[in-house]
Amino acid sequence: MFMVQHTLLSDEIAHARFACDISRCKGACCVVGDAGAPVSKKEVAVLNKAYSQLKDGLSSEARDTVSAKGLVQESADQKLELSCVSTGECVFVQYTDKGVATCAIQHAYYKGEFDWEKPISCHLYPLRIKKLSGIEWINYEYIPSLCSAACDRAEKEGIYLADFLKKPLIRRYGEAWYEEFIAACEHIRAMKVEYSKSSRNESTSWSSRNESNSEGSRNESTSWELPEKAGSEDTGKGNNNAAPTK
Repeated sequence: MFMVQHTLLSDEIAHARFACDISRCKGACCVVGDAGAPVSKKEVAVLNKAYSQLKDGLSSEARDTVSAKGLVQESADQKLELSCVSTGECVFVQYTDKGVATCAIQHAYYKGEFDWEKPISCHLYPLRIKKLSGIEWINYEYIPSLCSAACDRAEKEGIYLADFLKKPLIRRYGEAWYEEFIAACEHIRAMKVEYSKSSRNESTSWSSRNESNSEGSRNESTSWELPEKAGSEDTGKGNNNAAPTK
């Protein structure tokens, strides 16, 4: 774990590579899951505004769900989350002609038709935030069915999760926090490289010492064995010479 100002982060965040590949995952993070996206109380008003403006472009089931259950629901642990339709999609999901699930709010934002991009929990995914004793704990939530495509792309292109999520992290914590965060990530990666080098060198040194010790043992064994072997041969010759001849 490492600290950046008032936040506690898992080391995995510094090392992970991640970059969304929506052409492969088809927007699964908006569809798969056992609950809707977490939202904060201060986001409820803007979500209601977004729904009022965008509802005509949403599915009939999404509108029915909102009418029956509300746009935002309270979870069992008294946290707020967006409502989902019976098949698991967020009520704001829209599908492209290629079957990709997209966010209606984000789509409107990109078109300049709405001034807010999407809930911060969606923007930060796959990072999840929890509060513990007044400190925010940020964890990397890796789910193979959602994240494998993004991880594959990031490995090929050399993209770190910390860099890919620059915009939402600045949106949440500000530029000063992000600069400190990136510096911490780079330091952690450098330490890992140094540790790996040190481990390899130590392993090589240990192997060399073992080989040297083994060679010394072989030489020592040889130096002790040669006289014994010579003595045995002498004894054998003497016995043979002493044996009666036919």
